[in-house]
Amino acid sequence: MIKSYSIAKSLKSTKLWLLGIGSSLIAINLTIVLRYGTLTSACINFLFFITIYISVQEKRHNLTLESGIFSSFLGTLLLVLVFINSTFSINSGAVFLFLPLMSGFGLALLASGCKGLKQYRKESLILGFITIRSLLVLLPCKIDISLLTAKLSTAILWYTGFQVSRSGVIINLPTGSIEVYPGCAGIDVIIDLLSLAALFIFLFNLSLQQKFIVPIVAATLGFIVNGFRVALMVILVAQGDKQAFEYWHQGDGSLLFSMIATLFLGCFCWFLLSRNERENQNTTDYSR
Repeated sequence: MIKSYSIAKSLKSTKLWLLGIGSSLIAINLTIVLRYGTLTSACINFLFFITIYISVQEKRHNLTLESGIFSSFLGTLLLVLVFINSTFSINSGAVFLFLPLMSGFGLALLASGCKGLKQYRKESLILGFITIRSLLVLLPCKIDISLLTAKLSTAILWYTGFQVSRSGVIINLPTGSIEVYPGCAGIDVIIDLLSLAALFIFLFNLSLQQKFIVPIVAATLGFIVNGFRVALMVILVAQGDKQAFEYWHQGDGSLLFSMIATLFLGCFCWFLLSRNERENQNTTDYSR
């Protein structure tokens, strides 16, 4: 009885240590994102980390928490590298982009060893997506969709009755024109919406078809909503309203369009969940 109690107490202590280390790693990674990225990126990363926590909590009773000497050493080494990088702000190129993966694998090795890594497949996928997202957002390798955005905004203005013309990425109205730069083309909004779509896929049980549809809808919404934003800025330039242009270009107005796109995506996801719930209910009633 005493031996059984000691084992249970030891296991509980181990879980508390792992929870403390995991919480510290989340704080460190969010701090690093804020250091090199934006508040939006930090918020999205936080949502991903919360998703990982929820996923681990759901299967905590089925996890095997056994680690050998080599696995513990390797896991500790990875975590020490993460702590050193965050503490001394080491300029190590793009290594900081892989810190979430290093943190996750280090903690998993420390908790379950090499043999237990297969228990964390879903969490590894989420960390991998965080890394890919950071690469797309922070490195100068983004896809340039300026021409596509310029074409869309021109079409929007033409269909709403404006005398508009386009020359490459330059959109012209009779009294003014703007050039659509890569930074204003909407790729950041698309990446953010794709990230939210990935969260939705990780959190809820969807069919294979829906898992393909959700990212497509997210990217399309981000592209279209940003097209309307660029069209609005063309109108403001043509009217000579520089203050309003700056508001919608770099001020809170640009965030408002991102919120609108996010709201539309949220409505679409809610529609999918409601539809799946109705189908499940109909299946249950039919089986009865």
